Parts: sequence; C-alpha cells; structure tokens
Amino acid sequence: MVPFFAYTTVFLLIPTLVVVIGAFLSGGRPTLGNVRALTEPAVISATQHSVVLSAVTAVGGAVIGAVLAYAVSTARVDGVLRRFVASLCGVLAQFGGVALAFAFLASFGATGFLTTWLAKVGVDTGPGLWLYEWDKGLMLVYLYFQIPLMLIVFLPAVEGLRPQWREATETLGGSTWVYWRRVAAPILFPSFVGATLLLFTNAFSAYATAAALVSQGSPLLPLAIGNTLTSEVILGQENIGKAMALEMVVVVAVAMTLYAVLDRRSSKWLAP
Repeated sequence: MVPFFAYTTVFLLIPTLVVVIGAFLSGGRPTLGNVRALTEPAVISATQHSVVLSAVTAVGGAVIGAVLAYAVSTARVDGVLRRFVASLCGVLAQFGGVALAFAFLASFGATGFLTTWLAKVGVDTGPGLWLYEWDKGLMLVYLYFQIPLMLIVFLPAVEGLRPQWREATETLGGSTWVYWRRVAAPILFPSFVGATLLLFTNAFSAYATAAALVSQGSPLLPLAIGNTLTSEVILGQENIGKAMALEMVVVVAVAMTLYAVLDRRSSKWLAP
C-alpha cells in the first residue's frame, strides 16, 4: 500500500492543499478577495457553461450508453462481439485531448473528410464553425467519450439483473413493460443516476479537448483557470485561478459523494 499512498499524496493530496491554501492567499497574506472574484460575470458565465455542457453530455451519454449496455448484455458472455465492444469502449473512453480534437477537425472541419464528402453529394454543412463552439461542437465531441464510458460503467449493473426476476414477473402475469417498470427500472435507477454523475464529473473536469477546439475567450471553467496561469495579458491572477479550481473541487466532491451513496444502495440489489 505504500506506493499507492505515496502516489495519492504527491498527485492528489498535495495539489489539493495547494489549491485550497492558494485560494485564500494574496501576496502571502490571507484574503477572501479571490473567493469574491467567483461572483464576477465572466466567472459565473464560465461556470454556467461548464455545468450546462457537462449536464447535457452526461444525460445524453447516459441514455445512449445505457441502451447500448443492455444490447451488449444480451450477447453471449464469451462471444467475440461482446469482448470486441467492451475492449473498443475501453479505448474510446480514454481517447481525448488534442488527438480527439484533431480527429473531429479532420472529419467535421471546414475541409474535413466528412464535410467534403457531404458537399459532393449535395449536403451543405456550412463553414464548419459550429465545431469550435462550446454548446454545439464540444457537446458532440464530449459524447464521443461519454457514451463508451457509460457502457463500461453501467454494463455490470445490467448484467446484475437476475433471470429469476423476469421469470417471477411472467409467472405472476406481468408483461415485459411491467417487468421493466416495476422491477428492472427501480433496481437500475440508482446505478444509472450514479453513472450519470460520474459522466458529469468527467466532462466537468475535461480540459485538453476544449482547449484544442475553443481558442477564443474562456467560455468554460477549466479554460478560465488555464487562462489565469498562462495568459500574457492578465497577470497576477494565479490565486483567482486557484479559487476557481477550488470551486471545481467542491462541485466534483459533491457529485462523487452522491455517486458513492447511490453505488452502495445499488450494490444491495445487484450483489451476487
């Protein structure tokens, strides 16, 4: 356990302490000015955009991923298709950052492969500027890794549904709709909500993909934090960036706490 605790301390505990302490310091002196800066219109706007982007992609990815997880669960356990889809989703869920941004630019950009091909068949997709917008382009890009992540996280819950429950429902005269509404849905609901919260935190903390696509302004909270640390125009805002990072830590901590509670509740039903 020593390597694990050392890794956690260096890469998680110490950075968190640096953020928390720096959020309440200015020039080496305690202050609440950095926290008050969170009420500025630019910061509020970036926070709202991040929450909307994360919520929409989390719900969309959760719904689509849950349907795909159920479809995969109906395949043979040792089948090639099931293993292939699970392995593919494991790769796609981790595919992000600049590489993912480049892939979408090469496909949907102004001179992208799909944009050019659609233009040849008479479909005008416009100049392709929508890909660089936080509320259109980023939502599509984020769904690319949100959906496979949902499949990986939610598949064990779907596999935990016991065939005896469906058989008992049918024996008592219940239809398929009754089974899903009265039995399967209540059992899967905590796992579904918990997985959705996990997707929310995943999108809320994403930085590299958004930074590669959105270069104008700082419409998202992670980009605003990066701007305070790297901008050559706005100087002396590092501690304000730490205050914004503290805000992100609080949001993620609340979401993950709810996820842990729901995970414990669902484990009571899905335990073997």
